[in-house]
Amino acid sequence: MIYGWISELLVAPAWAQAPSSPVPGAAGGSSPAGLGGSLLSFVPFLLIFVLFYVLMILPQQRRQKKHRAILDALKKGDRVETGGGLLGSVTNIHNDVVTLQVADNVKVKVRRSAITQLLTEEEAGS
Repeated sequence: MIYGWISELLVAPAWAQAPSSPVPGAAGGSSPAGLGGSLLSFVPFLLIFVLFYVLMILPQQRRQKKHRAILDALKKGDRVETGGGLLGSVTNIHNDVVTLQVADNVKVKVRRSAITQLLTEEEAGS
């Protein structure tokens, strides 16, 4: 008794739609209005794709382009920060490996791609 009441509350009956009649004078199937309706159904998907592109893909491409420019402009003496939070000065650059001096007589080799940003004089501190 309770089960029947709950199922009627949660499950709505499905109503079948009657088939549409063809356009008068057209011999058989689809009408020009039906074609426009099917194309119109793709508009929400197109809008979602455009929104996704503008909000997600474009900013990521800009970030990658800026990061690539930072890495290409890297030179000795630059103060940088790595992805792990390590701060140091660039002492040597060889292909994909950058040597950072993080303290007196302490040098660390990191991949060029691990460098996340160049530090300004205010950010670098001493």
